Amino acid sequence: MVELHLPVMEKEVLQYLNCHSGGVYVDATVGDGGHAEAILKNLGSEGRLIGIDWDEDALQRAEDRLQKYSKQLTLVHADYTRLEEVLSEAGFTEVNGILIDLGASTLQLMDADRGFSFHHEGDLDMRMDRRRSLTAKEIINHYSADQLAKVFFRFGEERFSRRIAARIVREREKKDSINSSSELAEIVKAAVPARYRRQGGHPARRVFQALRLAVNEELENITTVLPQAVNSLAPEGRLAVIAYHSLEDRLVKQYFREISGHCSCPPNLPCNCRSQALVKVLTGKAVKPTTGEVDSNPRARSARLRVAEKI
Repeated sequence: MVELHLPVMEKEVLQYLNCHSGGVYVDATVGDGGHAEAILKNLGSEGRLIGIDWDEDALQRAEDRLQKYSKQLTLVHADYTRLEEVLSEAGFTEVNGILIDLGASTLQLMDADRGFSFHHEGDLDMRMDRRRSLTAKEIINHYSADQLAKVFFRFGEERFSRRIAARIVREREKKDSINSSSELAEIVKAAVPARYRRQGGHPARRVFQALRLAVNEELENITTVLPQAVNSLAPEGRLAVIAYHSLEDRLVKQYFREISGHCSCPPNLPCNCRSQALVKVLTGKAVKPTTGEVDSNPRARSARLRVAEKI
């Protein structure tokens, strides 16, 4: 039996979404269906959940897991940047709550065929949606050293981005191409100064993160989906977003700040931005998983939950 991904901060998500019987909710990153199952348990027979995911394999696992809720559930194979379009096609103009969990599932990360993990031998793919054309292999083997360094620094905040990029270019010239995740991981490890290889986990971690974000345009997608999500909420509807690293969390925090009526004008000058509050931010600081949850699910350690309510 396949071990399904554990939903992160399930209790907190349910509390903040304020799920009620008969409500309409969206899990925009339904994955293996963990959060979706918890939400559906609170909706009653009249409630509805629209689950969206761009990974066809994950969507199939969610469908299997949620069979008994089939009358209340609509699953859609789509990129969440099509949120408003998906809701329109499902017959809804507004919903009571939306969850966006930005993390990759354990099964995705551990699937060697997907190439997400530096711990496993696998093809350098990293596409969440296999209908997309760009792969990590394409980036690694065809981007210039300067382009690679920019990807690693922008999306991975990798301090040795230029050293790593130069090493990759040298290695691919020797062997024509770099094809596997384990091969890339060893190249990155060799490029990082020896004293840093023993600090902060595997030295390839940030490079693999950067490639995944670049291949799937994940940061760009966040800035695209957030306004759609707010537009799709009914008054007092809530948007909950779980991020797993600073780049994602910063985008969510800044967007919530902008649309909560916070003045963005320079200090000591009259306000000219005429900021209009669209939401009330319910999480002054990002909510973090409890110590108990991290002990039972270490992958939850870096999760940060932010929630806003439509005014």
